[in-house]
Amino acid sequence: MKKTSIIIPTCNGRELLKDCVYSIKRHTDQPYEIIVVDNGSTDGTADICRQEGITFISLASNIGFPAACNMGLKIASGDNLLLLNNDVIVSRNWLSNMLNCLHSRPDIGIVGPFTNYASGRQQIDMPYTNLEEMSSRLNDPNAEKWIRVDRIVGLCFLFTRELMEHIGMLDERFSPGHFEDDDYCYRARNVGYQLRIAGDVFIFHHGSASFGRQDESKVKQLIETNRQKFMDKWGVDPANYI
Repeated sequence: MKKTSIIIPTCNGRELLKDCVYSIKRHTDQPYEIIVVDNGSTDGTADICRQEGITFISLASNIGFPAACNMGLKIASGDNLLLLNNDVIVSRNWLSNMLNCLHSRPDIGIVGPFTNYASGRQQIDMPYTNLEEMSSRLNDPNAEKWIRVDRIVGLCFLFTRELMEHIGMLDERFSPGHFEDDDYCYRARNVGYQLRIAGDVFIFHHGSASFGRQDESKVKQLIETNRQKFMDKWGVDPANYI
């Protein structure tokens, strides 16, 4: 069975990372490796990685989400590649159902799950109760729940190595983050790949764990700046794909 490389960029999110890694180990039966890229944390994040026996890259400063993901991708050994936010908690069947979706057709390039906190179509349209109840209701394998979309949010972003070899890694012009996932989806679609929401997967997302600690006006400015970068690059407004 092919291995999945799970790449988790993090910055001063020790407890979030601990919960994320625990949930992966508890709910993942398929072959996988975890690669943590630590963006200059000062909270003992590296200690968690050592305790858990996780491969990690320790950076002296915060180089942003796209560049950190790329550093992880460069050392990843899996045939499947998964970018995962550190503030995510996965649940039963999460990876197996996503992989089933990803490999159901040769032209599917990127797959993402449903969650409680996301922009666009990946946010569930029902009240969130708790992860155990939601996953028991939503995570039974069911290909009829897969949804073709134009955009997958980068919080849990599964794709094939074949796709990366075709279109490259994330575009670091979008550092420290926002719209690098939209850009990757757009590039994948431009060369003929399809995107899917694996509607038979629900995971929990705390939401904006890194950017949420920043000044709200600065975050809004960053979003607008990177939205403009996307439009300058492609000549289209990414809002058309949300």
